[in-house]
Amino acid sequence: MKEFDPALYLVTDQKLSKGRPVEYIVEQAVKGGVSMVQLREKDCSTLDFVSMAIQLKKLLTSYHVPLIINDRLDVALASDADGLHIGQDDMPYVIARKIFGYGKIIGLSVENMEQAKEANKLDVDYIGLSPVFVTGTKPELVNALGLAGVREITSFSKHKAIAIGGISAQNAADVLRAGATGLAVVSAISSADDPMKAANEIRQKVDEFRNTGK
Repeated sequence: MKEFDPALYLVTDQKLSKGRPVEYIVEQAVKGGVSMVQLREKDCSTLDFVSMAIQLKKLLTSYHVPLIINDRLDVALASDADGLHIGQDDMPYVIARKIFGYGKIIGLSVENMEQAKEANKLDVDYIGLSPVFVTGTKPELVNALGLAGVREITSFSKHKAIAIGGISAQNAADVLRAGATGLAVVSAISSADDPMKAANEIRQKVDEFRNTGK
């Protein structure tokens, strides 16, 4: 497994980027303190997805920030991405790991207690707790875990837990206090007028919590 810091994890979404290129959002976010980037693009062709992934891989390598590909193992392989994030309905983890290899990062979405318990049987590198709060980027997920859900799952999970869904600078400390190892953010960075500043504000909350526990 590759070493990685899940402190602040950007998940891309072109629809929320206000017409700005994904590469611009990503670089500004990394300059603001993002430590991992997941390329999640549901509505582009495989050709465009691979092209975007290759460009981001080159960019992020210069910043020593890992690139994670959402869902698509073929795109992850084609771009030599650092990792893959899979959901409950995607390729089974065991098969993905066999193909992708043990030198890569693989994360798994977890949406309830049962899935979190099943994840404990797997050697995934992290779990994504989704959603912590109801959010417009994942309208199909109507049952938010809330802080209580994060607290319960992290009390028994053996994995690093990255919380996603409605995360902002205003609630970042609360989510970390509930037990999350890191924070994943979509709109709070991608839709911000100043993505670097937005990322920095959240990263400051993470660093403050890590340093003081508050």
